[in-house]
Amino acid sequence: MKRLSVSGAELDIAKSLLSFVVMETGTVSYKFLLFYLKMCVDLENHEEVFDVYEIMRGNFSSLETSAASLFIKSFSQTERWREAISILNNIKKIVKPSSKNYSEIISAALAHGDLTTAWGLHDEAFEKEINPRNAWKALFQGVSEMEVEKGKEAQFISQSEHNKRLLGILLYMRSNQIYPEYIFASNIKSWFESLTEQKWTGKWTHATSNGLCSCCGSELESIHLTDEEYKQLKYRVMTDVIEGKDIFKKTTPEELEKFKTFVKKSLPYDIVLDGLNIASSHRRKIQPSMELLNVVLELERHGLKMLMLGRKHMMSNSKNWNTQHINQIRQKAHCFFTENISEDDPFLLYAALNSGKHCQFVSKDLMRDHKACLSKEIRQLFFKWQRGHQLVVECPERTGIKLMSIPMYDTIIQKSENSWHIPYDDTDNRKSYEVPQQWLCLTKES
Repeated sequence: MKRLSVSGAELDIAKSLLSFVVMETGTVSYKFLLFYLKMCVDLENHEEVFDVYEIMRGNFSSLETSAASLFIKSFSQTERWREAISILNNIKKIVKPSSKNYSEIISAALAHGDLTTAWGLHDEAFEKEINPRNAWKALFQGVSEMEVEKGKEAQFISQSEHNKRLLGILLYMRSNQIYPEYIFASNIKSWFESLTEQKWTGKWTHATSNGLCSCCGSELESIHLTDEEYKQLKYRVMTDVIEGKDIFKKTTPEELEKFKTFVKKSLPYDIVLDGLNIASSHRRKIQPSMELLNVVLELERHGLKMLMLGRKHMMSNSKNWNTQHINQIRQKAHCFFTENISEDDPFLLYAALNSGKHCQFVSKDLMRDHKACLSKEIRQLFFKWQRGHQLVVECPERTGIKLMSIPMYDTIIQKSENSWHIPYDDTDNRKSYEVPQQWLCLTKES
């Protein structure tokens, strides 16, 4: 049966096999039914899904999460969508539902003209710290007058309240550095332009190198923190990350104090390098230590004062490390080598933030662990600081070292009295230092 489900064989063949098993054994296992259910859902055979639902409810005391989620997906595409809410409530008794669970039912509620249920589920998801972002496109598409008529038996949320909540989603996306894909951005554009009394116009555009919208000429927000924001961020990172309770899982008190003393004598730096991180992304046929040396030589060409953070094993000759390369690096940059079991990022943060607002760093590390130690407000400042200071080095096979430039403007959703600027693209699995290059410019006639 698993082989049938994966290959997408005709449903009637699968059903015949299922019937044969029941006739031969007098029963059918939960696992067997689950494979059949998945096939029915994938082929959008909802009537068959309803039959399986009755069979499973009648034969098993409860449904585990994978089956329940499949039923939610299928029921949400039919007139029986409200039953998906009951299935969701049963999931909640056992585990935390997924974003997908909520998004599918919210989309179903909208498809049937029930804005109140849609927003109620959206609010419930947020209370559980679940982000139902897959439903946002449907929320911005809204409901037609015909669908509202169908949904009138439900308490109806006003259009003005609906619009206010949609703007709230955009502000949430701004605060959490969430970018819409092109199709979602198109929905946002259409929604703004549907507000005929406000006379919004949307155009696809890009930002100039000096941080202006090439469509309306508005100046985009600076990527740089204010002095007060920087001071606040530095204090909280030093308190919550560098001196936090988990720091000595990454180093030792003695090593940290030794590093602080080292840094105090050589501050400030223009740039801090995560040496191991840079070397580990080396090109084929080039020794990692050589790759690191190439990056250091390129930065020296720009006249930058460097701190290179490495591990002690990098100072011994091996397949990956050549001591001559490391010695050359030590002549070009200040170097600190931690124990092999230590992690570099607390040291990098300490050195970069204590060097001042101008100091950048080179690493592909996302620093998720450290962000988790910070409050929501400070986390947003950290994201912004990271976007404005994290240099990424590309090492193409033929063209040598390339430093990816950092825009002088901030790439987040931006709002003014008469405009919105929304960065978008279709990049999956985005790194926190990667930002879109395309924008949606929305302006209101004054």
